[in-house]
Amino acid sequence: MDTSYLSDLQKRFGLSGTVDFTERHGMPVVEVNNAQGSGVLALQGAQLLTWAPKDQAAVVWLSPQAKFACGKSARGGVPICWPWFGPHAEEAAFPAHGFARTAAWEVIEVATLEGGANRLGFRLLRNDADDLLWPHCTPLEVRYTFGAALEIELGTRSRSPNPLVLGEALHTYFGVGDVREVRVLGLDGVEYIDKVDGGRRKRQAGPVTVGGEVDRVYLGTGSTCLIEDLSLNRRIRIEKSGSRATVVWNPWEDKAAKLGDFEAGGHLKMLCVESANAADDAVVLGPGAEHRLWVRYSVEPLA
Repeated sequence: MDTSYLSDLQKRFGLSGTVDFTERHGMPVVEVNNAQGSGVLALQGAQLLTWAPKDQAAVVWLSPQAKFACGKSARGGVPICWPWFGPHAEEAAFPAHGFARTAAWEVIEVATLEGGANRLGFRLLRNDADDLLWPHCTPLEVRYTFGAALEIELGTRSRSPNPLVLGEALHTYFGVGDVREVRVLGLDGVEYIDKVDGGRRKRQAGPVTVGGEVDRVYLGTGSTCLIEDLSLNRRIRIEKSGSRATVVWNPWEDKAAKLGDFEAGGHLKMLCVESANAADDAVVLGPGAEHRLWVRYSVEPLA
Protein backbone atom coordinates (compact mmCIF):
# COMPACT_ATOMS: atom_id res chain seq x y z
CA MET A 1 0.00 0.00 0.00
CA ASP A 2 1.42 3.40 -1.02
CA THR A 3 0.67 5.45 2.08
CA SER A 4 1.90 8.64 0.39
CA TYR A 5 -0.87 8.25 -2.21
CA LEU A 6 -3.53 8.16 0.49
CA SER A 7 -1.87 11.00 2.39
CA ASP A 8 -1.93 13.14 -0.73
CA LEU A 9 -5.61 12.39 -1.34
CA GLN A 10 -6.41 13.24 2.27
CA LYS A 11 -4.61 16.58 1.98
CA ARG A 12 -6.28 17.47 -1.32
CA PHE A 13 -9.79 16.13 -0.77
CA GLY A 14 -10.22 14.87 2.79
CA LEU A 15 -12.61 16.35 5.35
CA SER A 16 -11.25 14.95 8.60
CA GLY A 17 -13.81 12.83 10.41
CA THR A 18 -16.31 13.15 7.55
CA VAL A 19 -14.52 12.12 4.35
CA ASP A 20 -11.33 10.17 5.02
CA PHE A 21 -8.99 8.36 2.63
CA THR A 22 -7.60 5.23 4.27
CA GLU A 23 -7.21 1.50 3.62
CA ARG A 24 -9.17 -1.66 4.29
CA HIS A 25 -8.03 -5.18 3.48
CA GLY A 26 -4.91 -3.65 1.92
CA MET A 27 -6.97 -1.63 -0.59
CA PRO A 28 -7.38 2.16 -0.71
CA VAL A 29 -10.87 3.33 0.27
CA VAL A 30 -12.70 6.48 1.22
CA GLU A 31 -14.92 6.46 4.30
CA VAL A 32 -17.84 8.88 4.57
CA ASN A 33 -19.52 9.63 7.90
CA ASN A 34 -21.88 12.56 8.20
CA ALA A 35 -24.96 13.41 10.23
CA GLN A 36 -27.22 11.70 7.69
CA GLY A 37 -25.46 8.43 6.96
CA SER A 38 -22.24 6.57 6.30
CA GLY A 39 -20.56 4.59 3.55
CA VAL A 40 -17.30 3.10 2.33
CA LEU A 41 -16.12 3.29 -1.28
CA ALA A 42 -13.17 1.45 -2.86
CA LEU A 43 -11.00 3.56 -5.14
CA GLN A 44 -10.51 0.53 -7.39
CA GLY A 45 -13.52 0.50 -9.67
CA ALA A 46 -14.98 3.50 -7.80
CA GLN A 47 -17.05 0.72 -6.23
CA LEU A 48 -19.33 1.63 -3.37
CA LEU A 49 -18.96 -1.13 -0.76
CA THR A 50 -21.52 -0.18 1.88
CA TRP A 51 -24.05 2.53 2.66
CA ALA A 52 -26.50 3.03 5.50
CA PRO A 53 -28.64 5.96 6.60
CA LYS A 54 -27.94 7.14 10.16
CA ASP A 55 -28.81 4.54 12.80
CA GLN A 56 -30.16 2.02 10.29
CA ALA A 57 -29.06 -1.40 9.05
CA ALA A 58 -26.93 -1.37 5.91
CA VAL A 59 -28.92 -0.79 2.73
CA VAL A 60 -26.04 -1.61 0.38
CA TRP A 61 -24.77 -5.09 1.28
CA LEU A 62 -21.19 -6.39 1.26
CA SER A 63 -20.49 -10.10 1.68
CA PRO A 64 -18.56 -10.90 4.88
CA GLN A 65 -16.50 -13.25 2.67
CA ALA A 66 -15.79 -10.62 -0.01
CA LYS A 67 -12.30 -10.87 -1.47
CA PHE A 68 -10.21 -7.77 -2.02
CA ALA A 69 -7.52 -7.94 -4.69
CA CYS A 70 -6.13 -5.85 -7.51
CA GLY A 71 -8.15 -6.43 -10.66
CA LYS A 72 -11.06 -8.13 -8.86
CA SER A 73 -14.46 -6.73 -8.01
CA ALA A 74 -15.53 -7.30 -4.39
CA ARG A 75 -18.72 -9.33 -3.84
CA GLY A 76 -21.39 -6.82 -2.95
CA GLY A 77 -21.72 -3.07 -2.95
CA VAL A 78 -22.31 -1.37 -6.28
CA PRO A 79 -19.98 -2.64 -9.03
CA ILE A 80 -20.12 -0.41 -12.12
CA CYS A 81 -20.79 -2.55 -15.21
CA TRP A 82 -19.53 -0.62 -18.27
CA PRO A 83 -19.25 -0.42 -21.32
CA TRP A 84 -21.15 -3.69 -21.72
CA PHE A 85 -23.38 -5.74 -19.44
CA GLY A 86 -22.88 -9.49 -19.01
CA PRO A 87 -20.64 -11.31 -21.49
CA HIS A 88 -19.29 -9.36 -24.44
CA ALA A 89 -21.53 -9.81 -27.49
CA GLU A 90 -18.67 -10.91 -29.78
CA GLU A 91 -15.56 -11.71 -27.70
CA ALA A 92 -16.10 -14.42 -25.10
CA ALA A 93 -12.63 -13.85 -23.66
CA PHE A 94 -13.37 -10.24 -22.75
CA PRO A 95 -14.21 -9.65 -19.06
CA ALA A 96 -17.86 -10.01 -18.09
CA HIS A 97 -19.56 -6.67 -17.37
CA GLY A 98 -16.72 -4.68 -18.94
CA PHE A 99 -13.61 -3.28 -17.30
CA ALA A 100 -14.75 -0.21 -15.36
CA ARG A 101 -15.54 -2.16 -12.18
CA THR A 102 -11.90 -3.25 -11.75
CA ALA A 103 -10.13 -0.24 -13.28
CA ALA A 104 -8.32 2.67 -11.63
CA TRP A 105 -10.34 5.85 -11.12
CA GLU A 106 -9.16 9.29 -10.05
CA VAL A 107 -10.84 11.50 -7.49
CA ILE A 108 -12.12 14.71 -9.07
CA GLU A 109 -14.45 16.14 -6.42
CA VAL A 110 -15.32 16.07 -2.74
CA ALA A 111 -17.95 18.55 -1.56
CA THR A 112 -20.23 19.20 1.37
CA LEU A 113 -23.71 20.15 0.21
CA GLU A 114 -26.32 22.32 1.86
CA GLY A 115 -27.97 20.16 4.50
CA GLY A 116 -24.80 18.19 5.26
CA ALA A 117 -24.69 15.52 2.56
CA ASN A 118 -21.37 14.81 0.83
CA ARG A 119 -20.80 14.45 -2.91
CA LEU A 120 -17.80 12.51 -4.24
CA GLY A 121 -16.81 12.44 -7.91
CA PHE A 122 -14.51 10.07 -9.81
CA ARG A 123 -13.23 9.77 -13.38
CA LEU A 124 -12.24 6.50 -15.07
CA LEU A 125 -8.56 6.19 -15.97
CA ARG A 126 -7.92 4.23 -19.17
CA ASN A 127 -4.84 2.19 -20.03
CA ASP A 128 -3.63 0.43 -23.19
CA ALA A 129 -5.31 -2.85 -22.23
CA ASP A 130 -8.65 -1.08 -21.79
CA ASP A 131 -8.25 0.57 -25.18
CA LEU A 132 -7.90 -2.85 -26.81
CA LEU A 133 -11.21 -3.89 -25.25
CA TRP A 134 -13.02 -0.64 -26.06
CA PRO A 135 -11.23 1.43 -28.75
CA HIS A 136 -13.51 4.45 -28.39
CA CYS A 137 -13.06 7.83 -26.76
CA THR A 138 -15.82 7.89 -24.16
CA PRO A 139 -14.87 9.69 -20.93
CA LEU A 140 -16.73 8.24 -17.93
CA GLU A 141 -17.45 9.86 -14.58
CA VAL A 142 -19.46 8.82 -11.53
CA ARG A 143 -20.76 10.90 -8.64
CA TYR A 144 -22.07 9.65 -5.33
CA THR A 145 -24.12 11.76 -2.93
CA PHE A 146 -24.12 10.37 0.63
CA GLY A 147 -26.96 11.54 2.82
CA ALA A 148 -30.19 10.24 4.28
CA ALA A 149 -30.66 8.94 0.73
CA LEU A 150 -27.95 7.76 -1.64
CA GLU A 151 -27.71 9.13 -5.17
CA ILE A 152 -25.44 7.81 -7.92
CA GLU A 153 -24.97 9.38 -11.36
CA LEU A 154 -22.94 7.64 -14.06
CA GLY A 155 -22.15 9.88 -17.02
CA THR A 156 -20.70 8.81 -20.38
CA ARG A 157 -19.65 11.26 -23.11
CA SER A 158 -18.81 10.22 -26.64
CA ARG A 159 -16.03 11.77 -28.65
CA SER A 160 -16.28 9.03 -31.25
CA PRO A 161 -17.14 9.98 -34.85
CA ASN A 162 -19.47 6.97 -35.07
CA PRO A 163 -22.52 5.78 -33.10
CA LEU A 164 -21.69 3.37 -30.28
CA VAL A 165 -23.77 0.72 -28.54
CA LEU A 166 -23.30 1.10 -24.80
CA GLY A 167 -24.35 -1.38 -22.12
CA GLU A 168 -24.17 -0.49 -18.44
CA ALA A 169 -25.58 -1.22 -15.00
CA LEU A 170 -25.26 -0.19 -11.40
CA HIS A 171 -25.07 -3.75 -10.05
CA THR A 172 -26.40 -2.92 -6.59
CA TYR A 173 -26.55 -5.54 -3.84
CA PHE A 174 -29.27 -4.60 -1.37
CA GLY A 175 -29.22 -5.96 2.16
CA VAL A 176 -32.38 -7.77 3.28
CA GLY A 177 -33.42 -9.67 6.41
CA ASP A 178 -34.46 -12.81 4.53
CA VAL A 179 -34.89 -12.73 0.76
CA ARG A 180 -37.68 -15.32 1.04
CA GLU A 181 -39.73 -12.66 2.85
CA VAL A 182 -39.11 -9.95 0.28
CA ARG A 183 -41.17 -8.81 -2.66
CA VAL A 184 -40.20 -6.35 -5.39
CA LEU A 185 -42.91 -4.01 -6.64
CA GLY A 186 -42.89 -1.94 -9.81
CA LEU A 187 -42.36 -4.63 -12.44
CA ASP A 188 -45.87 -6.07 -12.77
CA GLY A 189 -46.72 -6.67 -16.43
CA VAL A 190 -43.16 -6.05 -17.64
CA GLU A 191 -41.54 -8.41 -20.17
CA TYR A 192 -38.29 -10.01 -19.03
CA ILE A 193 -35.52 -12.30 -20.22
CA ASP A 194 -35.25 -15.29 -17.88
CA LYS A 195 -31.58 -16.32 -17.93
CA VAL A 196 -32.23 -19.22 -15.56
CA ASP A 197 -34.68 -20.64 -18.12
CA GLY A 198 -32.46 -20.45 -21.21
CA GLY A 199 -33.16 -16.80 -22.02
CA ARG A 200 -36.88 -17.31 -22.60
CA ARG A 201 -39.03 -14.19 -22.67
CA LYS A 202 -41.78 -13.99 -20.11
CA ARG A 203 -44.06 -11.40 -18.53
CA GLN A 204 -44.10 -10.60 -14.84
CA ALA A 205 -47.37 -11.18 -13.01
CA GLY A 206 -47.60 -9.41 -9.66
CA PRO A 207 -44.66 -8.72 -7.33
CA VAL A 208 -41.30 -10.41 -7.87
CA THR A 209 -40.56 -12.96 -5.15
CA VAL A 210 -37.49 -15.15 -4.62
CA GLY A 211 -37.56 -18.83 -3.71
CA GLY A 212 -34.69 -20.06 -5.89
CA GLU A 213 -32.11 -18.76 -8.34
CA VAL A 214 -33.27 -15.59 -10.11
CA ASP A 215 -31.52 -13.92 -13.03
CA ARG A 216 -33.83 -11.68 -15.05
CA VAL A 217 -33.51 -8.64 -17.29
CA TYR A 218 -36.75 -6.64 -17.23
CA LEU A 219 -37.10 -4.68 -20.46
CA GLY A 220 -38.50 -1.28 -21.40
CA THR A 221 -39.05 -0.04 -17.88
CA GLY A 222 -38.06 3.20 -16.24
CA SER A 223 -40.33 2.60 -13.28
CA THR A 224 -39.46 3.09 -9.64
CA CYS A 225 -39.03 -0.24 -7.82
CA LEU A 226 -39.77 -0.96 -4.17
CA ILE A 227 -38.12 -3.71 -2.15
CA GLU A 228 -40.57 -4.57 0.62
CA ASP A 229 -38.74 -6.41 3.39
CA LEU A 230 -40.97 -7.98 6.05
CA SER A 231 -38.03 -9.20 8.17
CA LEU A 232 -36.51 -5.73 8.54
CA ASN A 233 -39.87 -3.94 8.40
CA ARG A 234 -38.64 -1.52 5.75
CA ARG A 235 -39.13 -0.53 2.17
CA ILE A 236 -36.19 0.39 -0.08
CA ARG A 237 -37.25 2.82 -2.81
CA ILE A 238 -35.23 2.68 -6.06
CA GLU A 239 -35.83 5.71 -8.27
CA LYS A 240 -34.00 6.07 -11.55
CA SER A 241 -33.63 7.96 -14.82
CA GLY A 242 -31.60 7.23 -17.93
CA SER A 243 -32.27 3.51 -17.47
CA ARG A 244 -34.68 1.36 -19.47
CA ALA A 245 -33.88 -2.05 -17.98
CA THR A 246 -34.00 -3.48 -14.46
CA VAL A 247 -32.04 -6.60 -13.54
CA VAL A 248 -33.08 -8.79 -10.60
CA TRP A 249 -30.51 -11.36 -9.43
CA ASN A 250 -29.99 -13.81 -6.60
CA PRO A 251 -27.65 -16.81 -7.10
CA TRP A 252 -29.37 -19.00 -4.50
CA GLU A 253 -27.55 -21.60 -2.44
CA ASP A 254 -25.74 -23.82 -4.94
CA LYS A 255 -24.39 -21.07 -7.17
CA ALA A 256 -23.46 -18.91 -4.18
CA ALA A 257 -21.37 -21.77 -2.81
CA LYS A 258 -19.58 -22.16 -6.16
CA LEU A 259 -18.77 -18.45 -6.35
CA GLY A 260 -16.64 -18.80 -3.23
CA ASP A 261 -17.21 -15.37 -1.68
CA PHE A 262 -20.57 -15.91 0.01
CA GLU A 263 -20.78 -17.15 3.59
CA ALA A 264 -23.15 -20.05 4.27
CA GLY A 265 -26.68 -18.71 3.91
CA GLY A 266 -25.37 -15.41 2.58
CA HIS A 267 -27.64 -15.53 -0.45
CA LEU A 268 -30.61 -15.04 1.89
CA LYS A 269 -29.24 -11.68 3.03
CA MET A 270 -29.05 -9.94 -0.35
CA LEU A 271 -30.94 -9.14 -3.51
CA CYS A 272 -29.60 -7.35 -6.56
CA VAL A 273 -31.99 -4.91 -8.19
CA GLU A 274 -29.91 -3.21 -10.86
CA SER A 275 -30.70 -0.09 -12.85
CA ALA A 276 -29.35 -0.87 -16.30
CA ASN A 277 -29.27 -0.37 -20.03
CA ALA A 278 -28.83 -3.88 -21.37
CA ALA A 279 -30.07 -6.40 -23.96
CA ASP A 280 -32.80 -4.70 -26.03
CA ASP A 281 -32.30 -1.52 -24.02
CA ALA A 282 -28.61 -0.86 -24.60
CA VAL A 283 -27.93 2.83 -25.33
CA VAL A 284 -27.03 4.02 -28.81
CA LEU A 285 -24.65 6.90 -28.16
CA GLY A 286 -24.27 9.25 -31.12
CA PRO A 287 -21.18 11.35 -31.92
CA GLY A 288 -20.78 14.09 -29.33
CA ALA A 289 -23.68 12.74 -27.24
CA GLU A 290 -23.81 12.30 -23.49
CA HIS A 291 -25.78 9.77 -21.47
CA ARG A 292 -26.49 9.88 -17.73
CA LEU A 293 -27.75 7.00 -15.62
CA TRP A 294 -29.05 8.26 -12.27
CA VAL A 295 -30.45 6.43 -9.24
CA ARG A 296 -31.69 7.41 -5.81
CA TYR A 297 -32.02 4.90 -2.96
CA SER A 298 -34.07 5.75 0.12
CA VAL A 299 -35.58 3.81 3.01
CA GLU A 300 -38.93 4.06 4.75
CA PRO A 301 -40.75 1.89 7.33
CA LEU A 302 -43.39 -0.56 6.11
CA ALA A 303 -45.91 0.35 8.82
